[in-house]
Amino acid sequence: MIAAIGLVIGVVLGLVLRPEVPVELQPYLPISVVAALDALFGGLRALLDGIFDDKVFLVSFLSNVVVAALIVFLGDQLGVGSQLSTAVVVVLGIRIFSNAASIRRHLFHA
Repeated sequence: MIAAIGLVIGVVLGLVLRPEVPVELQPYLPISVVAALDALFGGLRALLDGIFDDKVFLVSFLSNVVVAALIVFLGDQLGVGSQLSTAVVVVLGIRIFSNAASIRRHLFHA
C-alpha cells in the first residue's frame, strides 16, 4: 500500500511541478526508464513466483539504471552512442517481454 501511495504522490508531483531534465542528461533518461521497467517487471515476476526479496529488487533496480546509463555514456564518448543505446533497448526489451510472458503464464495459466 505504501508503494501505491508513493507512486500516486510521485505522479501528482511530476504533473504539478513539471520538472525539467537538463539537456546533458536527456539522452540517458529513456534508457534509464527502460532499465527501470525491466527491474519492475522482474520484481513482479519474482513476487508472483514467491521469491521476491526487497534488497535484491532495490539493488537490481539501481544497478540496471546505472549500468544502462553508463553504457550509453560510454557509447557517446566513443562516438557510437546511438548504436549502444539501441543495443541496450533491445536487450532490456527482450528481458521485459520475457518477464511479461512469465507473468502472463502465471496469471492466466497459459
